[in-house]
Amino acid sequence: MDPHYTEWLSLAIRWVHMITGVAWIGASFYFVWLENHLDRRAPKEGLAGDLWAIHGGGIYHLEKYKLAPPQMPENLHWFKWEAYTTWLSGMALLAVVYYLNAKLYLIAPGSDLSALSAIGISIGSLIVGWLIYTTLCESPLGQKPALLGAILFILLICAAWAFSLVFSGRGAFIHVGAIIGSIMVGNVFFVIMPAQRKMVASLEKGETPDPSLPAKGLLRSRHNNYFTLPILFIMISNHFPSTYGHQYNWAILAALAVFSVLVRHYFNTRHLSQKYAWTIPAAALGMVCLAFIIAPVTPATTTEPKSKAAAALSEPAAPTASSAGNSTSFNQVSGIIRERCTVCHATQPSSNLFSAAPAGVMFDTPEQIQAYAARINAQAVASQVMPLGNITHMTKQERRILGKWITEGANISN
Repeated sequence: MDPHYTEWLSLAIRWVHMITGVAWIGASFYFVWLENHLDRRAPKEGLAGDLWAIHGGGIYHLEKYKLAPPQMPENLHWFKWEAYTTWLSGMALLAVVYYLNAKLYLIAPGSDLSALSAIGISIGSLIVGWLIYTTLCESPLGQKPALLGAILFILLICAAWAFSLVFSGRGAFIHVGAIIGSIMVGNVFFVIMPAQRKMVASLEKGETPDPSLPAKGLLRSRHNNYFTLPILFIMISNHFPSTYGHQYNWAILAALAVFSVLVRHYFNTRHLSQKYAWTIPAAALGMVCLAFIIAPVTPATTTEPKSKAAAALSEPAAPTASSAGNSTSFNQVSGIIRERCTVCHATQPSSNLFSAAPAGVMFDTPEQIQAYAARINAQAVASQVMPLGNITHMTKQERRILGKWITEGANISN
């Protein structure tokens, strides 16, 4: 497919995914807030509590029934389509971005894995992930929420590690997110909605609802609640190569998930007391520490043999005053950039995968290369996530040359 139309197809699906995702997660946040702020002091008969609120110039009075009103209302609003549309658009986006460009975005650079095999692993992991999750929830572990949560966390991090062995960093991250998203929508479709339908049907018949159904729905709903912040990070993670491009990307994802859960737990419990207020500064401190821990090491010179391409690039045409000493010549750097990067990052990309330079980053002039030196270091030297899928076969020696040039000040005059 023409890259211009592929880009616009991705844009349209991503936009739908964002809109419906905001609606789904926003509704989840709102109802948790609503539940936590109900006034439960001396409620009216049949009520569990009520709430007065003001928003947009209007005053609202909301009431929650212990079970149901004496007569079911004619119009009862159900919250389900946000979840379904978010998952469907997410799967469509996974197909357009990662399946149609498996070698570029999904498969780890240098891997012999075929696109078809990678897609098979992807789809299979979503199915297996849901089956393992729901089996654990239906087992006796379902009666021990804390232990179940810990086991689920460990299994998801194991999945992240396994994905990192066969997929690119961003591909590994997005598949952990896809498993979580599939679990969340599965909870809505297979557990929460059926439980609510059966409860409403029983009430309409004047029967007492099965108490086990709301309990199962509550457990799954609680899981969805704590999944929200980790999955939000995963949705934007492709913008942060220092996380998914790191050697221990799975461990970084685990740490960020812990910080997210800490923050979510505080907002879930702050109405009761402030005993979990420590989780906010703890998560913030953890983020700061993580940033320093995974900071890229300053590129060092090496005595390893150079590749033929790097050796040719490292040989100056003729010794000059400006190239004297051990400083890296910009001629070497521009040659590497021209051969390995400008196939995509140019005013007119020569790659048939892009109709315009990704993210608007272009290396047509020395000044442009110098301006993006820090980004080149982060993505081509430190994390090595660029070139995408290493489609231009940038060598380790070439990355060292770039890193050394940047360390020396990214001079374009020599």
